[in-house]
Amino acid sequence: MTPSHRPTRRQVVQMGGAALASAATGGLGFPAIAQTKARTLTLISERSNPNTRVALAAIAAAFEKQTGTSVTINNMDHEAHKTAIRNYLVTSPPDICFWFSGNRMRSFVKRGLFDDISDLVEREKYKDVLGYAAGAVTVDGKQWGLPLEALPWGLFYRKDVFAEKGLSVPRSFEQFKAMGVKAKAAGLVPIAMGTKELWPAAGWFDHMNLRINGLDRHLALMNGEMSYLDPALAPVFDRWEEMIRTGMFLPNGTSYGWQQAGAFLVQKKAAMMDLGPFISGVFPAEEKAQIGFAAFPEIVPGVGPYEDIAYNSIHIPAKAANKALAREFLAFFYRPDNLAAFLKSESGLTPRTDMKVEPDPLLDQVRAEFKGVKGSAQYYDRDTDPDMAQAGLNAFQEFSAAPERRKQILERLETTRKRIFKA
Repeated sequence: MTPSHRPTRRQVVQMGGAALASAATGGLGFPAIAQTKARTLTLISERSNPNTRVALAAIAAAFEKQTGTSVTINNMDHEAHKTAIRNYLVTSPPDICFWFSGNRMRSFVKRGLFDDISDLVEREKYKDVLGYAAGAVTVDGKQWGLPLEALPWGLFYRKDVFAEKGLSVPRSFEQFKAMGVKAKAAGLVPIAMGTKELWPAAGWFDHMNLRINGLDRHLALMNGEMSYLDPALAPVFDRWEEMIRTGMFLPNGTSYGWQQAGAFLVQKKAAMMDLGPFISGVFPAEEKAQIGFAAFPEIVPGVGPYEDIAYNSIHIPAKAANKALAREFLAFFYRPDNLAAFLKSESGLTPRTDMKVEPDPLLDQVRAEFKGVKGSAQYYDRDTDPDMAQAGLNAFQEFSAAPERRKQILERLETTRKRIFKA
């Protein structure tokens, strides 16, 4: 969901746009980091949610008071950060930065740009409270960051609209198609999907492939071990094309960003949307109670359930000037009370099992739906090579608009796979 996701995949809510990016980068393509001094810590954050920024500033202030450290926070635009980090990790790294786990993290690990913090994880006994979330930041048995909020993907809908139109939550692919037919008859767009930012279409591919081919095959594709021309992928695109041609999706979806597409759900013009819980940010506060959540329906009986659950993360760059101090801050930041305050506005599941979880109607639905999950991927652009991800994001958007180009699209992806993975 990186919602490059773009999501990330993941938080994808933007604030300030180009002006903020320019201010944060000093117009040079990477953030202007303050001169490093003794007991001075620099941190780059791409969190655009105002409440999250306030929480981070409060944690930094508390750390300053406790340790006598001066903490400088450089806030960046979320999308601009995805480009800037490639530069600043090499040229002028901060002491701490936010990023995405999975393959997005792994690519920097392989280039020697993130620090191994296994010593911190061992010292603080984080593995005891992280469970499978630790795997999101583990490469070759070592930890290279700390997982933050988990962004689970699934189908969102309005409870009041479903009740008013007599719609039922689909649990199978046939029920999904039947829901679409009934929604169209009621004047609704069955599935609001805007692909202007590319990544929502990749999320759709993930769900279809996980439900048809399962987790192991999906990850084999992500790792470049499976061909995009493999016959096993044909049913994925067959069913996707069927839904496109029967008018299940928002017309002209490439013209809509995810928030614009989400407006169709808010305005009772669409039945469902495949996204992460950050969709709640599009809803007025008084209407959030109407948001319903359901796991993506079963397609092949007995396969799964496997879900997309993407973790954001926080890291110490390998070339950071104050690594010991950065570890001090991470230990402070990752305390259950501080982490809970930071994640409160991020609409995601908490990574620590020992954190107090405040009741949240939407996330409570997610937890209930995901109780039987057998395994999880992260998200297309977090699970595969970044260059492969970009090619895939473009390809899935193109397919969603012109499914008749399937052959050329998949052949192009296969050529890219062979080049990148040297297959």
